[in-house]
Amino acid sequence: MTALVRRALLSDYFVLGLCVLYAAVVVPFTPSFLSVGNGTNILSTLFPLLIVALGQMAVLITGGIDLSATAVIGLTSIVGAMAINDETGWLAGSPLATPSGVVIMLAIGAAVGMFNGLAVARSGMPPFMVTFASMTGFSGLAVWLTHSKAINALPSAFVVLGGRTGVAFGIALAVAGFAHLMLSRSLLGRWLYAVGHNPRAALISGVPVSGVVVSAYVVSGFLAALAAVLYTGQAETGSPVLGQRIFLDIIGATVIGGTSLSGGKGKVLWTVFGVLFLKLVDNSMNLLNLSIFTITMAKGAVILLAACLDSARARLGTP
Repeated sequence: MTALVRRALLSDYFVLGLCVLYAAVVVPFTPSFLSVGNGTNILSTLFPLLIVALGQMAVLITGGIDLSATAVIGLTSIVGAMAINDETGWLAGSPLATPSGVVIMLAIGAAVGMFNGLAVARSGMPPFMVTFASMTGFSGLAVWLTHSKAINALPSAFVVLGGRTGVAFGIALAVAGFAHLMLSRSLLGRWLYAVGHNPRAALISGVPVSGVVVSAYVVSGFLAALAAVLYTGQAETGSPVLGQRIFLDIIGATVIGGTSLSGGKGKVLWTVFGVLFLKLVDNSMNLLNLSIFTITMAKGAVILLAACLDSARARLGTP
């Protein structure tokens, strides 16, 4: 029995099994849970969350953490909307508004990630404190830029990016495929794991530890901005608080999937399953008409359970 539990906990498909089990338990209470319409709703919010969670995964693999992802989503959403909206945008009416807006948003996300990475790698400050300060500062900047007001009248071409599930799926699939190849086939991927396992040993072995750490945070910021493109397109609005409600989801989905909080362990497939599980929980509780406070408490409990599973997996050994 012990061997069976060990194999289950260390399986790549453990969380997928939890998804199936959870769905089986919930369906009798929410018959619409398995409907096509509800499935579409789940997928529409799953893809952007997966993208930003993959960025978080890269940072966690190095032994760090990025709390600023939601601030990046809010800041890039606002700046992008300010640039391209049809009423007061700098690029209003230009055929290049949508691609230019996307480039601006991605550049800001990467810049915030570089700021975080340099602060962590060069100053030696704890990642938690650096990214917490970054989250606070850039969230405040996003609110200050618009005085908490949303920006509407976005170009239809931009709205399509997040508004159509097929487009979001294609972008998420491309990001997940690239992330998988990077982690499994590239030198940078091997360096990320090496830094997460033991940064000092990695440095002695010739790994450019500082550069690897900075790269992980740049990836996280870039992917958070890419998720902001999809979220902004879905909402058809640029908002400084766009990412606030998914703060727990970003870290929770990654950890639930099996990426270790201690660093050195994580896979794209695990993150996909973690995001799916968290979205199933979130969606089912909304269908049950539970309050936002109850849902938040439930997510907190799920994340705590995931942390306990992470400790159990660490004791049992890496698969």
